[in-house]
Amino acid sequence: MLLAEPSGWPDAIAASNAQVMVCALGTTMAKVEKDEEAFRAVDHELVLACGQAAKTAGIEHFILVSSIGADPLAKAFYLRVKGGVEDALGRLRFRRLDIVQPGLIRGRRKESRPLERLAMWLSSVLDLFLHGKYRRYRSIRAETLAGAIFALAQQKAAGRFVHDYDAMDRVIRRVGD
Repeated sequence: MLLAEPSGWPDAIAASNAQVMVCALGTTMAKVEKDEEAFRAVDHELVLACGQAAKTAGIEHFILVSSIGADPLAKAFYLRVKGGVEDALGRLRFRRLDIVQPGLIRGRRKESRPLERLAMWLSSVLDLFLHGKYRRYRSIRAETLAGAIFALAQQKAAGRFVHDYDAMDRVIRRVGD
C-alpha cells in the first residue's frame, strides 16, 4: 500500500508499477458545505490529476467510479461535474477506459448520513419497480460494485466502456464463467 498527500500522488502512482488504476475519488456537497468549486476540486480536478499521473506512469487501463446520469450537459451540477471528468479522462486516450456508473451504492459508511441510510433502506423495495430503461438507476451493494471493478480490471479489449447496473452484472457473470 502506498500513502501520499495529493501533491505526491503522481510519484506514488508511478512507484506502484500498476497495470490498472481504479479511481473512486469523490466527495459530497455536504462535506464541502455546498461549495461548488471545492466539490469540483475533488470530483474533477483530483480525479483528472490521477488520470494524468496514471497515463504518465504508463498505466494503460483506467477504471473510474462515476455516477449514473453523469453528463457534461446535465442540469444538475453533480452530474455535470461527473460527466465532465469522464470526457476529460477520455481525451487522455488510455488503451482501455472503464467508467462504472452505479446508482446509489449500498453499504456501511464511516460517517452518519441519515437521508442516505433511509434511501438505502428504501432502495431494496424501489429497485423492484425499476424496469426497462429505469433499471440502470437501481442501487448496488458496495461488494457487488467491487466485484465488477475486479472483473473489469481483468478485461483486455481496448476502448472506452461505460457500465451501468446491468453491464456491471454482465461483466461479473462473464468472469465467473
